[in-house]
Amino acid sequence: MTITPDTIAQALQDTPGWALVALTAPVERLREDGRREVANHVYSALYQPLRTDRDQLRLPL
Repeated sequence: MTITPDTIAQALQDTPGWALVALTAPVERLREDGRREVANHVYSALYQPLRTDRDQLRLPL
């Protein structure tokens, strides 16, 4: 997978809403929780292998 600004934008769009709201919270602890969640979500979207169904038959290419 090629990492482009569009893939990053999509990962940010799919981030849980509470984490995005927490980035603007007046309490530092909540902002830190939000930053960690956003970072974990984007990292997972970009670098974790895609989940595949092991029962799916592979087609020869």
